[in-house]
Amino acid sequence: MLGFLFPGQGTVRVGMGAWLRRKPVAAEVFAQADELFGQPISPLCAKGPLERLVATEHAQRAVTVCNLAALAVLRADGHEPGLVAGHSVGELSALYAAGVLDLAGTLRLVEIRSRLMAEVGVTGGMSAVMGLAVEEVEALVAEAATADEPLVVGLENAPGHVVVSGALPAIERLGKLASDARKIVPLQVSNAFHSPLMAPAVPGWREVVRAAPMAPPRVPVVPNVTAEPTVDLDVIREALIIQLTERVRWTETALRTTTTTLCVEVGDSKVLAGLSRGVGARCLSMSDPGTPRRLAQERGA
Repeated sequence: MLGFLFPGQGTVRVGMGAWLRRKPVAAEVFAQADELFGQPISPLCAKGPLERLVATEHAQRAVTVCNLAALAVLRADGHEPGLVAGHSVGELSALYAAGVLDLAGTLRLVEIRSRLMAEVGVTGGMSAVMGLAVEEVEALVAEAATADEPLVVGLENAPGHVVVSGALPAIERLGKLASDARKIVPLQVSNAFHSPLMAPAVPGWREVVRAAPMAPPRVPVVPNVTAEPTVDLDVIREALIIQLTERVRWTETALRTTTTTLCVEVGDSKVLAGLSRGVGARCLSMSDPGTPRRLAQERGA
């Protein structure tokens, strides 16, 4: 059984999707996205500039179109998943792969999600804390946060790789407290995602998600906030809503992929493949043009 994993907005870079755009089935996805989005995303993926590409309203669209283009290449070769998950905004790509959303519905939700999150304004930031267990980071977060300057664990990416999210002064205090951390790396993101500071975006997002046409998934989906495989559409919908302010439990999600024979990071990124291998899952990445060939060999096609 194949597991498909879809990366999120932290994986954008100038030139992303280049080899995919040379494949007709993938190029068609880019063309459809350019038509459906308010403004074309393909030129920004190809040429930047980086400071514009990493902005929330562009980054989420860019990573999604690359995800869906990579999925189109896999499907053209006859590969379908038995389990899907997506990191942060990548969860929408996973829902498309599972048949919950159609292409237009997926792109519409991504565009609205990115706009709502961008409209919150810059209220904080995120930093990766390396070398500490999540329980240790949680204790530091509790000490560094205040009522007016919240701080939470936003992402559990892998053992010893935890991302905190919240007010910048609280992140600074945590940095001074975390003397045992191997290193603390500020992330190049525009806000404090997956934290209470995203709360202003939730009402509008809830309304849109609850009204969006969705079909029961053809395969189990592993939502970020539960890390439990499900085919319950009500659970999937609610998890998608609260994901804006809740923790991404990717370590547990990646562990779920160890139940699959093989997993593939479906997008132009190697980040999730690396994280998955860190918990013992076998994972290829569609950022490598040779992956479709290797996948066919692995599966005896």
